[in-house]
Amino acid sequence: MADSPGGDPRPTNVCFTMHGIGVSGGIAIGHAHLFSGMSTEVDHYPIAAYDVPREQRRYDRAVKEVQEELKELADSVRHSASSELAPFVNVHLMLLQDSALSEVPREIIAEERCNAEWALRVQLDELTAQFDDIEDEYLRERENDVRQVAERVLGALAGSKRRIVPRPAREDPAILVARDLSPADVILFREHPFAAFVTDMGGATSHTAIMARSLAIPAIVALHHARSMIREDELIVIDGAQGVVIVNPDRAVLAEYRLKQNQARLERDKLKRIRTAAAATLDGTPIQLYANIELPSDIEAVRASGATGIGLFRSEFLFMNRRDLPDEDEQYEAYREVLEGMKGRPVNIRTLDIGADKALDGQENEAENPALGLRAIRYCLAEPELFNTQLRAILRASKHGKAMILIPMLCSWTELNQSLAAVARAKEELKTEGVKFDEHVPVGGMIEIPAAAIALPMFIRKLDFLSVGTNDLIQYTLAIDRADDSVAHLYDPLHPAVLSLLHGVIRTAHQHEKPIAVCGEMAGDVELTRLLLGFGLRHFSMHPASVLAVKQRVLTTSLPDIAPLVARVLKGEEPDKIRLVLGKLNG
Repeated sequence: MADSPGGDPRPTNVCFTMHGIGVSGGIAIGHAHLFSGMSTEVDHYPIAAYDVPREQRRYDRAVKEVQEELKELADSVRHSASSELAPFVNVHLMLLQDSALSEVPREIIAEERCNAEWALRVQLDELTAQFDDIEDEYLRERENDVRQVAERVLGALAGSKRRIVPRPAREDPAILVARDLSPADVILFREHPFAAFVTDMGGATSHTAIMARSLAIPAIVALHHARSMIREDELIVIDGAQGVVIVNPDRAVLAEYRLKQNQARLERDKLKRIRTAAAATLDGTPIQLYANIELPSDIEAVRASGATGIGLFRSEFLFMNRRDLPDEDEQYEAYREVLEGMKGRPVNIRTLDIGADKALDGQENEAENPALGLRAIRYCLAEPELFNTQLRAILRASKHGKAMILIPMLCSWTELNQSLAAVARAKEELKTEGVKFDEHVPVGGMIEIPAAAIALPMFIRKLDFLSVGTNDLIQYTLAIDRADDSVAHLYDPLHPAVLSLLHGVIRTAHQHEKPIAVCGEMAGDVELTRLLLGFGLRHFSMHPASVLAVKQRVLTTSLPDIAPLVARVLKGEEPDKIRLVLGKLNG
């Protein structure tokens, strides 16, 4: 990596390369726009004893100001296309409300009789020192979140706000260069969109990295000296896949990357040509490609993808990042909007899947292992009124389109019967009230626990359709918490046990003539498309951005031709050999 000790002595327009961690792929070419953020360097001055209460009130006002600013940002994106960013802002709100930042600096002001800025600086040093002893990478990177919150409070104390100032208008795109970016900063991309961003700090599991991937823009973090070495308006190339930043590229390098950029654009344009084509294999077998959504605003992306239905509407996103719960009317309006937007095409509405890594505001999950605790249908059955409200809203909306109710994380006969009884109760209530709805709304179940996969016939008898949640099925089959970075490398969709379970579930569903879909990450992985087709899968559901690539693979697949290789995968016992056969399957 280039370095410039003691300042920036390098001549203008010198080409150099920097290396960091690529956290979101793609290539971007544009001029740098520097974002200074806020410094945590502060002055230290003593105050008189009688000034302590006034200084504490000054600190309280700053904390309150930042709270209101973050709440406003979270509310502004809750129902927008940037809704996935709200949870990260919410993390900063939670940190701000913790006594370590809301109370301890006040105590330091009183004990040391110092200004509020210095008290916060002392507490921040103490907190960040504690992170040095943490071995877990994910937890260690939460230090960035604590520091970002403290910087916002320092800004409020100084009477300034952390803002991304727009660059003077020009034709080519801008690339943001920052020491660090908080979740709230990234939300401002909506107002001043950038082609990519690079930061000195952060890691592969930092919130900034996660948000970059959700925004689908190239990003590189952990560059260490980018903010000090790159100058405003310098031409830079970002290769997000390789984690490379090229500053002031020469003509040959620039031409090479423009070619790569154009090739990627051409590939995307080619895929758009098949948007309206029917998905079918070369031998004429029709395939249904559905999309997964979180909020009604996602409908535009579904239409653009050419998906023929919604295989998974994650309804819990209507409940998250807010201080209240959506009532029946609010939920009804959201479901109605999606059903009308799909114009008679199927919409699978998954009932509330709260728990594990998703929690409602104000409800801390204190279980030692929340992934195995009160979550999804278990939570809903423990909160019958909340469940009833949602079921009523879905049923009311069913008259506006083809609604389907999907129950997550079914595991036992009792849960199945209680869930179906809850649906029947909601129907009876609406009938009594004279409310019209589709009395034949299909009710399906998600197969994401090994027990349900193994005892599938027990569920098939009472359910109208099935959907396999491969993310959790893999997690529970392999005893791996997929949110734990220390074991994330063991998460393997090609583990023989996972493949055997998945193949068995699909085969059993076909034997009982029940529709079955896969709606986990495996469904959107084009490298696994032919394998799943060979397993007998005919319904896929994925992120809208993956639909066209999967469709292209479907259109170029002959089921008779792939059958022998799929059989070899199922017989495989060693992961390396399975991957070798999979490579031939995709060759």
